[in-house]
This record gives sequence, structure tokens and C-alpha cells, in this order.
Amino acid sequence: MINLITKLVLKPLAKSVYRPVIEGLENVPRKGGVILASNHLSFIDSVVIPLTAPRQVFFLAKAEYFTGTGLKGAIVRSFFTSVINAVPVERGTYRSAAASLEQALEILQDGKAFGIYPEGTRSLDGRLYRGKTGVAWLALTAGVPVVPVALEGPQDILPVGRRIPRVRQVTVRFGKPLDFSELHGQARSAKARRQVTDEVMAAIQELSGQEAAESYNELPKAA
Repeated sequence: MINLITKLVLKPLAKSVYRPVIEGLENVPRKGGVILASNHLSFIDSVVIPLTAPRQVFFLAKAEYFTGTGLKGAIVRSFFTSVINAVPVERGTYRSAAASLEQALEILQDGKAFGIYPEGTRSLDGRLYRGKTGVAWLALTAGVPVVPVALEGPQDILPVGRRIPRVRQVTVRFGKPLDFSELHGQARSAKARRQVTDEVMAAIQELSGQEAAESYNELPKAA
């Protein structure tokens, strides 16, 4: 019941309240495995993309979001399964990271759309950080296209430290699919993974207009 309410009420309500500007919907393949690779500015990004994409998009989310008890736990689980289409994963170790990629690969091999943030974590200064090569491994292993996505404004809806979203407009741009079929099967090549990842990040930067950072975006030590 909670899942049904979330799908039938929350999604249309969110669209009517926030009235997002959406560009390039025609660039998202309507069927078949595809990766939506986006810049990452806010926690709310994983809500914005599923709400605006023309098809279901699956994300990975830490398992803790699915283990809560009582009414609050049920609501949180419903939110992550119905709005974000999230798949629970354990995080924090190399083994769990590898398992996460395997789960993402299964989603793509099932012909579904998978959302990923190559930067790894949110950009707190608005710059676009260097991409990590998991996105390339997925694209080259699954043999699927990558659609670059640029978000603008989600950090104004839910700034770091704020719990209640504000009403602000957000823009979502879906770029033309990137085809790496000539490199299919080269997922074990570090050079190929780096090449693909850099091309994806360049496409995201062109859409977003963000300043490019020369380094990776790492979590603060306190985190």
C-alpha cells in the first residue's frame, strides 16, 4: 500500500511542485540496458533523476536504508524502492564495492537503466571531480551505451545539513548516448577504462558547464 501511494501520489506531486526543466529526453533509449552517468551535487539527485527520466532508473543505496523498523522504517524502505528504485548494497570494503558493481551489472544485463555518479560522492564546492572507472567497467563489460546527465540546482533544494527540502527549480539535461562498442570486452584494460571514464566526464562537463577539478572527490576524514 505504501509503495502504491508513493508511486501514484508522491511522483506527480513532486513534479507539480518543483516543475523541473528537462532537456534531451529523446537521448535516453526507451529499452535495453543503459547507464545514466551524472554529476553529483546533492542527496536529492537520486530522486530528481528517476522523477524526470523517461523510464525506470535503478540506483544502488546503502543497506542501512532498508533495515529500519516500525512505520518510519517502512516509509524509508518504500521511498527508496518506489521513488529511487534503489537496490540495497553493503558498503565500506573492497569486497562490497566489487559486489556493488556485480549487482549493477545484473541490472544492465536485465535490460534496465542504471544510474551512477562517477565522481563517487557529492561535490561540495560545485566543481566536477575526476571520474572513477567503475562506470567504464560497467559499460565495457555489459556492452551498453552511457547517457551523460547534468543536474543544475539540486543543491539548492537540499543543501548539506538541511533535512527538509526547499522549493527550488532544478534543471536536468540528458546528453546524447556515448557508444563504446569498439572497446567492448576491454574492461580489464586500465587504459581503456580510463579513456572511457574521461570521455564520460568530458560529456557531463559540457552539459553542466562546471569547472573541472584535477583530483578525485574524497569524503572528508570525519566521514
